[in-house]
Amino acid sequence: MNVGVCYAEVDRQLWMRLEVPDNSTIAETIQLSGVLKLYPEINLVSQKVGIFGKLAKLDTPVQEGDRVEIYRPITADPQLVQRRRR
Repeated sequence: MNVGVCYAEVDRQLWMRLEVPDNSTIAETIQLSGVLKLYPEINLVSQKVGIFGKLAKLDTPVQEGDRVEIYRPITADPQLVQRRRR
């Protein structure tokens, strides 16, 4: 089954397509993609993941054409940033 995996840092982005076995989970897909070797700072215990912008658990099965996303931790307080813009 063909799926995508994406991860973005402030200065670089990764987006790849790969074939995974049927009934693969998000965690298995991320492992198979090799993204954890490219970005050793990714911590799947603390970082959130999702499919097409919707949060999901690591044991969620992926489907044909899904885009698995690994989200970076928030580094700025959104309310503080909003006040600075005013």
